[in-house]
Amino acid sequence: MTLQLTIDCADPQRLVAFWTDALGYVPEPPPGGHATWRDYWAGTGVPEEELPVGAGETPESIVDPAGQGPRIWFQQVPEPKVAKNRVHLDLKVGGGREVPLATRTQRVTSKVERLTEAGATVLRIMDEPDMEYYGVVLQDPEGNEFCVV
Repeated sequence: MTLQLTIDCADPQRLVAFWTDALGYVPEPPPGGHATWRDYWAGTGVPEEELPVGAGETPESIVDPAGQGPRIWFQQVPEPKVAKNRVHLDLKVGGGREVPLATRTQRVTSKVERLTEAGATVLRIMDEPDMEYYGVVLQDPEGNEFCVV
């Protein structure tokens, strides 16, 4: 069994660019020497009328170059996001509780600064010094929530 994470969105290319930076992933090249994913899909028999305009001309999925993380596909959908995510990603950059809180906070803050420069929006800071915890809740450029901890 393999795992693929699918994220509904309006602009797959925008999220491919954002999440490759956020996760250290790379755009997934089309298989079998095809020039584009659209060429690949056509070669496998997907009817042209099933492909939205522009679909598959640029990568719509990203992969972990180390081959350890799941493939992530950004599926273009017509409707906008209207509610809070029921599933979200946690980017664990702090190093865990064995790392001093000040170091974890600096690591999280550094990653959050990079992500906001790339188009993320900070929703709230989870700063619980009595619990030795620090994390930040953000939204990607299309409003999908995720955490950096």
